[in-house]
Amino acid sequence: MIDREQVQKVALLARLELTPEEEQQFTKQLGSILDYVEQFNEVDVSNVSPTTRAIDVSNVTRKDELQPYPEREAILNSAPEQEGEFFKVPKILHTNE
Repeated sequence: MIDREQVQKVALLARLELTPEEEQQFTKQLGSILDYVEQFNEVDVSNVSPTTRAIDVSNVTRKDELQPYPEREAILNSAPEQEGEFFKVPKILHTNE
């Protein structure tokens, strides 16, 4: 069972300002929730394999295939700066020169 002191500690950690009435209300509500969750301890799960989800989920991806863009000049022309056939970008690595 949860008590009012624990509710105050959680409220402090969550940066919540609770009135005394809210503390009392949340103590009762959280106690009810924890009592309900405690019922899961009565279920026999000895024959149930551990899992991370209730259903199987698989990521649907497409094969990554290299395809040249037909309008290379259009891409280069949309860049803020270019140098020859390349994008010109700000230098982000510093070397000890």
